[in-house]
Parts: sequence; C-alpha cells; structure tokens
Amino acid sequence: MWRRLRSALWSLRGSPAVPPPGGGGRPPAAMERAVVRCVPSEPKLSLRFVLPDGSARHMQRDQAEPLGRALARIATNAAKGHGKAGKKSKKARAEDDAEAEVAAPAVRLFSRDGAAVAEEVPNAAAWQDGAVLHIGAARYRVERNPPALTDLRLPRSLLAGFPVCPKVSAEFAAPQHCQFRWFREQRPAGGGDAAGEAWVEAAADERVFTPSNALVGLRLKLRCTPGDEAQRYGPAREVESSGPVEAGPGACTFDARHLYTKKVCGQGSIRAVSYNILADTYAQTEFSRTVLYPYCAPYALEIDYRQNLLKKELAGYSADLICLQEVDKSVFVDSLAPALDAFGLEGLFKIKEKQHEGLATFYRRDKFSLLSQHDIAFSEALVSEPLHKELCDQLAKYPLVQEKVLQRSSVLQVSVLQSTADPSRKLCVANTHLYWHPKGGNIRLIQIAVALSHIKHVAHELYPSIPVIFCGDFNSTPSSGTYSFISSGVIAEDHEDWVSSGEEERCSMSLTHPFKLLSACGEPAYTNYVGGFHGCLDYIFIDKNVLEVEQVIPLPSHEEVTTHQALPSVSHPSDHIALICDLKWK
Repeated sequence: MWRRLRSALWSLRGSPAVPPPGGGGRPPAAMERAVVRCVPSEPKLSLRFVLPDGSARHMQRDQAEPLGRALARIATNAAKGHGKAGKKSKKARAEDDAEAEVAAPAVRLFSRDGAAVAEEVPNAAAWQDGAVLHIGAARYRVERNPPALTDLRLPRSLLAGFPVCPKVSAEFAAPQHCQFRWFREQRPAGGGDAAGEAWVEAAADERVFTPSNALVGLRLKLRCTPGDEAQRYGPAREVESSGPVEAGPGACTFDARHLYTKKVCGQGSIRAVSYNILADTYAQTEFSRTVLYPYCAPYALEIDYRQNLLKKELAGYSADLICLQEVDKSVFVDSLAPALDAFGLEGLFKIKEKQHEGLATFYRRDKFSLLSQHDIAFSEALVSEPLHKELCDQLAKYPLVQEKVLQRSSVLQVSVLQSTADPSRKLCVANTHLYWHPKGGNIRLIQIAVALSHIKHVAHELYPSIPVIFCGDFNSTPSSGTYSFISSGVIAEDHEDWVSSGEEERCSMSLTHPFKLLSACGEPAYTNYVGGFHGCLDYIFIDKNVLEVEQVIPLPSHEEVTTHQALPSVSHPSDHIALICDLKWK
C-alpha cells in the first residue's frame, strides 16, 4: 500500500520546488504546530499534530526510517480521520477504506527554505525545526524539540522575607531562559483589589520571589514559560502553593554575617563555605526531638521550615564554593540544587551508600568549570585501590579496628575545578564528613589517611601541583590527633588517639602526608553547639603554599547562638555553624 500512496503523495514531484504562497519557507503566525521530539539516544522520534477535523495524532516512527514511509502513514491517518461515526457493516468499512486509500490527501514536507524534502531522507534528518508539513490544504509548522516543562513545583513552606525558589525541570530548555510570572491570592472582599480577579500579579521576570510581610496569609501562584537559548518558547504551566505565606522568625543568626557577603568577591578571590546542615533523616527522630534537641520547637525541626532558612542563609553568602555535609538526597535534588542554581551555583552530590544523606559541593559557574570528579567511599577505596595497599596491610594487623573501619559508610568528595578567567589556575576541592563517635579517634585517623592519600593522587599526580581546599565536618577538635595530623603532616604511632576506644582496640601506626595545610578560619571556640556539647569540629583547610586568607567572616555571637538555648532553633537551621572565608591566590 505504501508504494501506491507514495505515488499519490508525490504526484506533484514535477512541480517547482518552492511551494505555493503559505506553503514553505517561514510560516505565517496562524499556522498549526507539528511537534517533533527527536533525541539521538532513543531509536524512535515522536510526532504530534491535530488534524483539521480536530482529532489529535501522536505517532512514533523509527529515526532511521525513510521520510516517505512516515508521510504515507500520516496520509492514511488523515484519510481515516473522516467519518468514523456510527456502526458500519464489514462490507461498508471495506468500501470506506478503499475510498480513503484513493482519497488520501497529498502529504508533503518542505524545508525551512521552501525546498521539498526527499522521501529517502531519514526521519531524524528530515523533521527539522521550521520545516512545513502539508496535509492536503492544511499547513503545519514543525517544531523540533521545543522547550517543555517536565516538572514545576513550589516549596511546601513559604515564609515572608525568605526566597521562594521553584523546582523547574525542563526538556530542551534551561531555567535561566524561562519566563516567570508570580501571582498572589486576592484578599477577601474589602482588600481593595479589582472584583472578580482570583489572582493578582506580584512580580514578573523573577525566577526567585521573596514575599513581603504584606502577603502573609495569601497563597502564591507561579506561571512558567519554558525557553531556550534561541528564544523559542513552549507552552506555559502554572503551579499554586499548597499553603499560604507565613510570618518569618524575625532576626536570624546569619543576618549580621550577610552584611560582610553582600557581593560576590573579585576574580582573584574565592569565597569558600563549609557547613554541616543537619540531615532531615537525623533531625526527625524521636531521639532527636526528646534527647538531642528538646529545646527546639518541633516545627523548627521540620525540613520544610529549615529549608527556608538554609536557602536564605546560603544564597546570602554570595559564595564561590560551598561544601555541605549531611545533605539528604531529596533535599539536594528538590530544594538546594534548584535554589542555588538560581543564584549561579552548580551542584555535585555524593551519597553515603548506607544512608539517605551525603555530601554536596557547589561552585559558581561564571568563575569555575568542572574538569573531573574523584569521589570515593573510604572503606571501598582502602581495600580495592593499590594506592592504599600499605595502609591496608598495616590495618590488617588490628582486626577489631579494621572491622570498624570497613563498616563505616563515610565518603570523600573530590572535584577538580578550573578558573574561567585564568585556565592555568586549577583547584582540588575536597569535602568530607568523618566518623562521629567520641571514642572513634583511631577510626578517624585511618579515614583521614585514606583521604589525604587520595587527594595526593589527584592533586600531585593527575593534576601536578594544583592547590587543595579541604572542607568538612571532621568531628575532631583542635586537640585531636586528626587535626594534628592534617596540620603538621605527621602522626606518631604512640599518639593517644590510637587507643581512643581502649587498649583492646589499640592501633599504632606512624603516618605522614606531603601537604602544607592551614585552617583558614583558625580554631573557633565552637562550630557545633547543642545542649550537651559545644566544640570546634568543622574546618576549611587550605594549601598555604599557594593560597592565603583575605578575611574570615565572623561567626554569630555567643548571645545569638544561645538566644534559644542552643542549636538548631527557630532562627538557625542546623546544630552546626557555617564557616566562611575569602581566599586569594598568592
């Protein structure tokens, strides 16, 4: 049948290549759409259009198939689209089919410049953006891979004075090219708005919207139109907030710190942040609510509430590098990555295999590009990578300690970045969260030894002589063996941390590393402040041969930290405090 239809379809082959007015070239604005989705990694392309009788068609065709076969199928569909009403006899249907075959409309495809596309051309090459499809007298402008939204969501919790960052997922589009219009709910009669309007526009062309106190009690709506670099736009979608804007908590612990970080620092400088943000998986347990943080209002432990504070805090630091610990996977995907993307930061995530949380590293896109990633899990790397064979052999002499080390799920995130302003400048950015137990000093020494060996492999061998910035929650105070080892480059086999969990788990080794590392923020009195403990556990270590500290952003005052007894609180989203410093190349 295809051969017979092909003859009919191309009966005008001898006609001029340029179609009659309105046929090819740039189509008129009123032309119908034929939407083609063609992705190289998929074997088929899809084609959607609406026939003149109003019936929608959705076709799947092999990308390698000749165009003529696809056009023949369109002709058959168009012919069958007429007169489907009523039951007919088998004979009548056969007669209709025969008539449809003869009466199939001419179906042709013209390129953007008006030339007829040859029937032998594969579908993938034939259906180009701007081409014009003829089905009889009907004309369709081909839109190949037009921008389309696949997900549009607003946070469940909205606070006045805190940025609302939508999650925008799109195909053939990018959030930075999309159009955004924000609306607020109309107040009840007497509010002064025009009668009959359910929504009133609140802001346009703003990807992130910060509701004012005047909007407390009102819901928000966002209308997003997906777009791409070529300024093509797809169909808009709308999403309404599930609840109203609520009053914010007032002054927060980070407000004063934002006074130092209003602007992104210059090209020769790097603002780095390290922050354990308290995973929801740990904050939302009965133990956390009743034992660890009994002083914290239950609603302030809810992830939706804390995310409002976190996003405002992190965005306000105008950082170039942000290393986060205890990041829930869902928080990274649905909240932090979309929010920080809106502020110019690209995010990378490394999960702990046995937990639902992990590490996240963000870098400013207009300052850095990502060259490579070298993430590891300590336990896996220790036993599988030749790099750590000597350490692994030593550890085998202490089976009790070895077992504990291999049971831990701690990971190391290592990213190599390149300066966009000066490609000769590269950085090795490492991020980790070491074992937490107070008696686990010996475990942490093994973990940090694996970490530093791995970083040495990246920063000295794969990328010779690039500087290191090593951030994290090291769960180690300045008096610990881990801190001493990182800072001095050596740990003696008789250090007291080798017997941190008792004589039966003694593990004596002499270890060294080649780096000259400095704690950029010094040794604060504390970076973790909870009801039963406060101490300095978090650090930003820098390669002091190449980098130097320009300024350290002051930590919140003790009065601010203890306003609500301890952390977290209604004004602070974590039990840790972010470390922030500005660095520069020497």
